[in-house]
Amino acid sequence: MVPIVELKNVVKEYANGPLKVTALRGISLQINPGEYAVIMGASGCGKSTMLNLLGCLDRITAGQYLLGGEDISEFTDEQLSEIRSRRIGFIFQSYNLIPQLNVLENIEVPLFYQGVSESDAHERAEALAERMGLSDRLKHKPMELSGGQQQRVAIARSLVADPILMLADEPTGNLDSKTGHEILELIDELNAEGKTIVMVTHDDEVADRAQREIRVFDGEIVENLWKGEVSP
Repeated sequence: MVPIVELKNVVKEYANGPLKVTALRGISLQINPGEYAVIMGASGCGKSTMLNLLGCLDRITAGQYLLGGEDISEFTDEQLSEIRSRRIGFIFQSYNLIPQLNVLENIEVPLFYQGVSESDAHERAEALAERMGLSDRLKHKPMELSGGQQQRVAIARSLVADPILMLADEPTGNLDSKTGHEILELIDELNAEGKTIVMVTHDDEVADRAQREIRVFDGEIVENLWKGEVSP
């Protein structure tokens, strides 16, 4: 089985004036197809840096990153942009919807960059909107939606290009408990259908839903647990 994600001795450093700050210290990790993993740790531990690297939003300083078996460590910015649009789906705490676009248009955004025809994009976006319970909100702008509805739009957008990896950053952080529970159930369903999901969370109850728990401390993985047992 080819891992969806394989990090090999990944280091990430940031320049802080004349100093270098090391955010990740030789991380090695595999995420296999169909896994649902959570990354946990205190603020500043490196978990958000890990997610940004996995999502090709930032570059590694040293080591290797293989996505679906392909080494993308030395890809250009243009190549990484292509990877983000075609192979990775993002779900953010703050939704990151485009306020000027309606629900249908927001879902279609990744397809625009792929050159998908307008009719095909509409068909795919409408099908996902229906699945998310948004069929009667297609022409609404984000500001006209509840937080839960906005997150459903974001999930639909993350799915529209059929990515091999879905990344979620505290996806229920801005939602009330009932709505957050509904969103987590939806993510559970997507994983049950075979989607590979990596989520950053600080909530133990959220982490309990995942198959795997990765704890980060001071830029290193200190625990890698699979259903309560240490992974091989």
